[in-house]
Amino acid sequence: MSSESVNILAVPFPVQGRLNPMVQFCTHLATKGGVKVTLVLTESASKSLQIPTGTASLIEVELIPDVIPEGGGADTPQNTETTFAQFQATFSQGLPQVIEKQKASGGITPKVVLYDSILPWILGLAKGFGLQGAALFTQPCCVCAVYYHIFHGDVEIPSENSPNAGVLSFPAMPLMGTNDLPCNFNDDSQQVQSLLTNQFLNIDQVDWIFFNSFDKLEEKILKWMRSKWAVKTIGPLVPSMYLKDSKEEDHRISFFKPHSQACMDWLSMRQSNSVVYVSFGSIASLTQQQMAEIATALAQSNHYFLWVVRESEETKLPKDFKSKISEKGLVVKWCPQLQVLSHGAIACFMTHCGWNSALEALTLGVPMIVVPQWADQPMNAKYVVDVWEIGVRPKANQKGIVTKIEIQACIHEVMEEEKGKRLKRNAVKWKGLAEEALLEGGSSHSTIEHFISHLSSI
Repeated sequence: MSSESVNILAVPFPVQGRLNPMVQFCTHLATKGGVKVTLVLTESASKSLQIPTGTASLIEVELIPDVIPEGGGADTPQNTETTFAQFQATFSQGLPQVIEKQKASGGITPKVVLYDSILPWILGLAKGFGLQGAALFTQPCCVCAVYYHIFHGDVEIPSENSPNAGVLSFPAMPLMGTNDLPCNFNDDSQQVQSLLTNQFLNIDQVDWIFFNSFDKLEEKILKWMRSKWAVKTIGPLVPSMYLKDSKEEDHRISFFKPHSQACMDWLSMRQSNSVVYVSFGSIASLTQQQMAEIATALAQSNHYFLWVVRESEETKLPKDFKSKISEKGLVVKWCPQLQVLSHGAIACFMTHCGWNSALEALTLGVPMIVVPQWADQPMNAKYVVDVWEIGVRPKANQKGIVTKIEIQACIHEVMEEEKGKRLKRNAVKWKGLAEEALLEGGSSHSTIEHFISHLSSI
């Protein structure tokens, strides 16, 4: 391959959970010979990001100015609809300018626009310039399959009085309860649901359909999806340094500054498999009552714990909690999650079960206690517990609160009972299969190689 044979433009949606899979995919691509990758970000998003120097040297970053859509302004209330309207206005103007700029530079012309699947209209912009479009789905195949059925109106939720109340059946998937579905139909905004289901608006026109998953993890649903589209898996999208003995730098981007040294120093003083790691991600917001139940459960358990509590959530902690648990627990505002999960002191992960967190735990062989909050998380949790059998799920009460008793029972089950050993064995099995997919000759590795090879030939 020549030194300049492939030029890829990448358009992520700038929230932590969707940005990092895109950045990691771009990293995989940029480390191949002859591949140039340009990450296109808005100026406002770039101001909030912690971008490692290694990332900036490997992947070019092109900033485009934010555009206020027609009819909008400083007084327009910010919600899901207005945020996406502004994003669409910004990229509809900025992306063509980036493409024209690269064409005029005398270098190799872009051949494809790689974009977050939640932005299906990007495909039209790419096609307008004669470029291919590649959609990256950052949630699992099973969840996206349900979005597809919702999009096509195939989902009929059983009423409370029907013989099969609360049970739904989908092709190539286990039976689902209504509380297992992504996007709780009663509570989630219609706007969010539309954004997620509209990922399938123009799916038949997309040149490449990539999922952050791997073949052996979702074999059944992948077989069903591939009967409709040429779906490719390229995951798990985590740096290879966490999969094997590699010096590869972690190129992930963060909106938060991690307390890396404090976390790793604290963990280094703990025994192997002695710590419960707790994090609910970058967006989930728990009620004060739920925070109190978790705090009490951790304080009264027989195990050490490391708990990530974002700055915006700290006021919900019980009074003097940090000082009272200083001997057995560490509370930080953010942490380097992959480093933490790969540390030998970690025994299990209490998580909201966002896809990045669930996939990272699975990839690093760490059993989970899943406490899903919204969006894809309930269904991720269903698969973690019932299909992959690498976690347990405490039951919420009628008010939707997971009590300290439920949490303590799950910690005891994972850390001290025979079931915990079985979960760990399963987690180690999946870790091996994840590594196999990414190593040379594996399904995900081969897909990435084929993608680059194809682009270099057109």
